[in-house]
Amino acid sequence: MPNFEKTEIVRGKSQETRPLDTFDRKILGELAVDAGLSYAELGNRAGLSAPAVHERVKRLRATGRIRGTVAMLDGPKMGKPFLAFVHVDSTGWGKTQDLLALSELPEVEEIHSVAGDACMLLKVRCASSRALEGLLARLYALPSVKATRSYVVLSTYLERTPQAGISGQLEEAVHEPPASS
Repeated sequence: MPNFEKTEIVRGKSQETRPLDTFDRKILGELAVDAGLSYAELGNRAGLSAPAVHERVKRLRATGRIRGTVAMLDGPKMGKPFLAFVHVDSTGWGKTQDLLALSELPEVEEIHSVAGDACMLLKVRCASSRALEGLLARLYALPSVKATRSYVVLSTYLERTPQAGISGQLEEAVHEPPASS
């Protein structure tokens, strides 16, 4: 009897190394805008049949290129109109269990370890400036936190998930000499 498990492993490995093609990027681009599209509608937009799109979406999920499907909630309509980015300076590396435990707070949307003048960068969305003050108090109660710098957002012009497209000319612009006048 053949060992199907080994075949699955081989198939999985080849899928992981397969680069995204134009159809994959089109499908991912459409899903990034509206993840609720049917396979038939995705097929119409990508120029493929619904079954072909279904197989591609399954593969994109299996390889981790689609990590999940979520609803994008509106912060102000959820009672959290106060958006801020908080730079955290800490002793040592910065990525401590105490700091990472802040992910349990629904106000903390993102936690990043960063290079530069801070160790960690938090994206937080609160009900008010007073709520942000309470979150900062929690940060300062952590033994490793030395300082914070908060950047309160006044207006948001673009907020989205990662996009499927790649702007190749961005890397090319780095290697081109500046235009002389």
